[in-house]
Amino acid sequence: MAFGESANGARPLGLLVYPLVEGRESGWPMWMFVMLAASPLALIGFGRYEARLLARGGDPLVALHLLCDTNFVVGLVMAFSFYMLSSFYLTFAVYLQSGLHKSPLAAGMATLPFATGFFISSLLSSYVMRKLGVRALTLGFGFQVLGFGVVMLSVGNVFPKSLTVGLIFGGLGFGTVMPSVIRAVIGGIDPRHAGLASGIVISTFQIGAALGVAIIGGVFYSALGGREDANAYAHAFTLALGCNVALLALGGALSLLLPEETRRAT
Repeated sequence: MAFGESANGARPLGLLVYPLVEGRESGWPMWMFVMLAASPLALIGFGRYEARLLARGGDPLVALHLLCDTNFVVGLVMAFSFYMLSSFYLTFAVYLQSGLHKSPLAAGMATLPFATGFFISSLLSSYVMRKLGVRALTLGFGFQVLGFGVVMLSVGNVFPKSLTVGLIFGGLGFGTVMPSVIRAVIGGIDPRHAGLASGIVISTFQIGAALGVAIIGGVFYSALGGREDANAYAHAFTLALGCNVALLALGGALSLLLPEETRRAT
């Protein structure tokens, strides 16, 4: 894989992510809107470059023919929705430290229930996948929707003492989905293309994580505005986490569309 090809692939993402991350702080200058407008054009250009490279007998960075597989694309969207959860770690930490004025150590300890649930379900995920196949992903997404929904209600003082329970369920769901999502997505792919498919899935993870921080983090700071009180941070965090819950619900729905072949392969 040539360095130039990697750079071509990074340009569309850079043109999209940088304005989303820095736009609010910079006051949205015109050149950032130009970057956003140029992002899909750069993506189209990258796709044409990859197609020409393949036609010349080269080794493309992205196997475009795999994107003609509907089930594979559904799996990619599912994985993308899952990895946008990266914004949770940012917004939860800011809420705890800036909104509730917890120390970094106390904020870290507050996330321990999530880490505990993640650890336990990671140990059990292989067994669960063998028993349930792709339905294990649906179960994991369901746990996350339930858990983070409870976290939202706790932060909103509807069930103020349920934060720990919500974080545990969120961790259980995350640990169920994360170890098995690649196998589930590429389960129906021809083994000859498994390496290329895995590369696309991992790139999707990275893009989802970056856009999760950029877009949902932007929602958080936009909702916060210039306010610094605890209620403002709670509202901003709840709104941002609600975006993640919606994406996780989408991921769970998409996991139901993965075919029977994927269940047997996993």
